[in-house]
Amino acid sequence: MIYLSGQHPLPQHVRAATFDTRWRGLDPDQVYAYLNRLADEMERLHRELTTANTEAERIRQALHQWQSRQSAHRHHSRGSR
Repeated sequence: MIYLSGQHPLPQHVRAATFDTRWRGLDPDQVYAYLNRLADEMERLHRELTTANTEAERIRQALHQWQSRQSAHRHHSRGSR
């Protein structure tokens, strides 16, 4: 399997990659060990990205709630003058 332009590589695609054999080619054990390390790193980064996106969404929601409370407080304060 060769990575095709325009597609996002996934860890399972890296692990499943196969290559043609050539006389005096690369050591397949080293190639597949490297691909496994690469796939592990991709999985780690994906987990970190998911965590960061979840935290960003939590912060956005908290900010929205805070802004709503501030807006209501200002509106209430102006009405009591």
